[in-house]
Amino acid sequence: MAHIVLADDGIEFDGESPAQGPLGGVESSIVNLTHALVGRGHDVSVHNMCAASKVIKGVSWNPLSDGLPKTADLFIANRGDKLLPLMPAARRTVFWIHNPAQYLLKWRYLSKLWRLKPAIIFIGNYHASTYPVWAPGGQRVVIPYGISDDFRNVPEAESPPPARAIFTSNPLRSLDWLLDVWENQIHNRVPGAELHIFSGAMTYGRVGASKSAEMEVTLERARSLSGQGVVLRKPVSKQDLIAEFGKARLMMYKGDDNETFCLALGEAQAAGVPAVVQRYGSVVERVKHGQTGVVADNDTEFMEAAVAFLQDDDYWRESHINAQRLQRSWGWDDAARAFEELLPS
Repeated sequence: MAHIVLADDGIEFDGESPAQGPLGGVESSIVNLTHALVGRGHDVSVHNMCAASKVIKGVSWNPLSDGLPKTADLFIANRGDKLLPLMPAARRTVFWIHNPAQYLLKWRYLSKLWRLKPAIIFIGNYHASTYPVWAPGGQRVVIPYGISDDFRNVPEAESPPPARAIFTSNPLRSLDWLLDVWENQIHNRVPGAELHIFSGAMTYGRVGASKSAEMEVTLERARSLSGQGVVLRKPVSKQDLIAEFGKARLMMYKGDDNETFCLALGEAQAAGVPAVVQRYGSVVERVKHGQTGVVADNDTEFMEAAVAFLQDDDYWRESHINAQRLQRSWGWDDAARAFEELLPS
């Protein structure tokens, strides 16, 4: 058994947060990874912005302001440069990052990465490519996010859902573009089709609050298209999202160069929801073109694929079955096993 410490200085959350409402991908991943590490027999503590100390599913959650243990077998500093030097006596320190790595090209990061040389944990191949080869640091490791068992265990649908598409990402990531495509090219070709949007600032904590006015412009546009089948919903908990996936025919998402993994697509695919995306960021790593969805090269291909999924039951079912068969191979236990390989011998 190893003693593993993870520190995060982002938003307030703990291991109970996923059951209480929407939670961002990074925060969900911390919860899932630490639960998996405990399940593999390790002593795990998280030190973050949580309100009070408590033990949840075997993971010890503690306010970061209370300080960290003196040592650990593995110290996972999550995102923030100020966390990197907090456990100098740890047997090994690694730096888990989630956003495009260009943000590391600042002196406050570079100086610590050069001095401490922690292994840098990327969440995909595209993500790793965003950090220049000349930049400092230790070993570079790719460990994809796992997909929660709740999504990997969704049963095969008995019949095709109605003509409903779903969007579950940040409204600032091309939702305005998607609304244009829906209004001008898709809705008229598939009468009665609906686009359900689960999106808003609340998922992103204080970061979302700082951009809520910008988000609201796009969300108001979505409200204005209710007559064209657009249904704006609030973000929901993971369990409620699984139920919504069962009602959706496909996920539509253009993609974004800032998308380093796209857990929303990964979860949808594992649940059996075909997806239509374009070649931006990491989304091409989430969809198996021609099997579990379509990676479109342009807007026309995107629109044609979406219309086909909304109308063609056989096409939908083949992709639905393929998604469940091909997109469930990597869970959080697999990710935890990969983190174990970082433990000092």
